[in-house]
Amino acid sequence: MMRDAPRRIVTRVQTGVRIERRILLVLKGLAGTLDLSLGDLLEGIVLHAFAGRTAFGAETLAKIEALKKVYGLDLSAEDSHRLTERAAPSRRTAPRRNRKQARGAARR
Repeated sequence: MMRDAPRRIVTRVQTGVRIERRILLVLKGLAGTLDLSLGDLLEGIVLHAFAGRTAFGAETLAKIEALKKVYGLDLSAEDSHRLTERAAPSRRTAPRRNRKQARGAARR
């Protein structure tokens, strides 16, 4: 790692990315063991991937394998384009009342 290289100024944005639950748990756990934020970890992974390089050495890969076992992550790279979500259960809800109607009902 080039620790003496000058810092690069970037603009970060908040995003609402959807990700498989167990993958997220492993990433958060890994970030914690490496003393990184989740965002910093993801940026590093992506920048390495864009350069065609691996982001992790043998020691970190061993940590990842341990975290995968802890969180029951059994997905692999071969699964990456075959993931689908379960259909959301249909919810039958009562018609929504506006706030004014709800306040009036609460006072009665």
